Amino acid sequence: RENFIHLCNPHLEKMKEDILYHFALGTGTHDFPALFGDVKFVCVGGSPSRMKAFIAYIAEELGLGSPGGDYPNICAGTDRYAMYKVGPVLSVSHGMGIPSISIMLHELIKLLYHAKCSNITIIRIGTSGGIGLEPGSVVITRQSVDATFKSQFEQVILGKTVIRSTNLDEQLAKELMQCSKEINQFNTVIGNTMCTLDFYEGQGRLDGAICLYNEEEKLQYLKEAYDSGVRNIEMESSVFAAMCNLSGVKAAVVCVTLLNRLEGDQISSSHDVLQEYQQRPQKLVGYFIKKSLGKV
Repeated sequence: RENFIHLCNPHLEKMKEDILYHFALGTGTHDFPALFGDVKFVCVGGSPSRMKAFIAYIAEELGLGSPGGDYPNICAGTDRYAMYKVGPVLSVSHGMGIPSISIMLHELIKLLYHAKCSNITIIRIGTSGGIGLEPGSVVITRQSVDATFKSQFEQVILGKTVIRSTNLDEQLAKELMQCSKEINQFNTVIGNTMCTLDFYEGQGRLDGAICLYNEEEKLQYLKEAYDSGVRNIEMESSVFAAMCNLSGVKAAVVCVTLLNRLEGDQISSSHDVLQEYQQRPQKLVGYFIKKSLGKV
């Protein structure tokens, strides 16, 4: 059964041309079905360099392209986002925070729609702060929750507050968990992910330029988060889940934890250790893609 992208915007049908400004792509200048019609897996992450590294990794894993080959940035006409493609896999950067990823997702979802893509799986791979987990643990998100632990994304549209669901695909999460068991290289859990509006006060850190609470209050908040099922904190998952839900796209969030926030606020691991941690979501998702394509 073919599941196509669902666009929740009737106005697009009236437009002669759709310009994806932040991608430097447009339906009047690019043949979207020819460029992207074969895409089945989209992986998104904050850093352009990380997403370029991922496309090189997945190309090698799938036996596509040449070893050490270069993969051009499809969005080279802009400095907002970077996009790379190999075979059925698209790799896109989204920057940091809800506003940045939401802009990217609006244009990505339209790109997949214009390309007539079907049966798409979108996975966010990234880094996060863990709660009650050893650094380097990977969290597959069950549902994204806000800073009050509610599984919702709240946005003001035309002056009115709109609340959207942030549940993620349960079956996809289970499949990813099974893949981690088969790899058996690092600790992986399924848990809730708290999505905040900033990195410092919003996540209860004590090391920002402004902090008007004490360590006891911080720890009490993080323990409440843990008790509610939260296992990690990042800044993009809520709007990611909400927009994928509305568009009928199967989605997952897979993030590695760089530290245990119950034990500190600053990331102190060495560069080499952090590099290895950051590769763990890539390894898990890469294995999942290979398995999905029957290449394991």
